[in-house]
Amino acid sequence: MSLNFSDNTDLNSLSVRFRKQRFAFFLSLLSKLPKPLRILDIGGTQQYWDMMNFEETGIQVVLLNLTEEPVTRPDFVSVAGDAINLSAYADDSFDIVYSNSVIEHLFTKASQIKMANEVARVGKNYFIQTPNYYFPIEPHWVFPFFQFLPIISRIWLTQNLNLGHIGRIHDRAAASRQVQEVQLLTGQQMQQLFPQAKIYKERFFGLTKSLVAYKFD
Repeated sequence: MSLNFSDNTDLNSLSVRFRKQRFAFFLSLLSKLPKPLRILDIGGTQQYWDMMNFEETGIQVVLLNLTEEPVTRPDFVSVAGDAINLSAYADDSFDIVYSNSVIEHLFTKASQIKMANEVARVGKNYFIQTPNYYFPIEPHWVFPFFQFLPIISRIWLTQNLNLGHIGRIHDRAAASRQVQEVQLLTGQQMQQLFPQAKIYKERFFGLTKSLVAYKFD
């Protein structure tokens, strides 16, 4: 197994291993729903579903990103949209809303509330994952206790070190924007955002690595 904790493109990395375990849990919930089904994946790509070896029939997956993404499968559709404003879709438009590591990238708590409300509105069911604020390794910079540091220290590290997915950002304004973009959530905060959900805790050596708010009726 790769020692690279965070490489989502490495099939042998810890990150992909956890994603596959999480996706297996999602499939166990999915199997309880009658087909056909329509899934809205906020922030997803076809590459992700291909990596998860998703071959279910009778399911359409709508990928929603800020810009359209390339798709090659007939059961996938790509659309441009905004996670905090899904007004293009009526209530209960989707059987499931799925999202992997998006809600922590919305800059503010107010935007996270908007996304959570939209998810609950357009989805009959949902499965929303996010890294756990209290996990000791921050998952974007892959730096111990990064999220607990003062913002000025996080900006300095971003400007001066090549860390995780983020890399080195020399420009201070851009580094500051990147730091402010990521607002990790606790389990309690996820429960507050999704009061009707159950919280699934993904553990690594006894510590909660990530959280999933899910509702399947």
